[in-house]
Amino acid sequence: MKKIEAIIKPFKLDEVREALSEVGVTGLTVTEVKGFGRQKGHTELYRGAEYVVDFLPKIKIEVVISDGVYEAAIDAIVKAARTGKIGDGKIFVMPVESVVRIRTGETDEAAI
Repeated sequence: MKKIEAIIKPFKLDEVREALSEVGVTGLTVTEVKGFGRQKGHTELYRGAEYVVDFLPKIKIEVVISDGVYEAAIDAIVKAARTGKIGDGKIFVMPVESVVRIRTGETDEAAI
């Protein structure tokens, strides 16, 4: 099993969710986060005053899936989240040793 963490632009969330459901992902966790990468934030003008926005709003999507599906899920995320501009985000893939569904006690593949 693999855990995929994807950091994307907030307005791409619906497209990514739909793309993941098309490849068979049945559940995911979404968190609103802030951060920056190479773009290093930007300046904005508010009521005549200029200020720096260091941390940009992002969305973090977490999915745990079986080994046979994770490559399709990564491709789906990349295609749905890409704008071609700086700040599109990143995808991290980690191995998962075990999963337990609390309600039923099911483990591993049955718990996904």
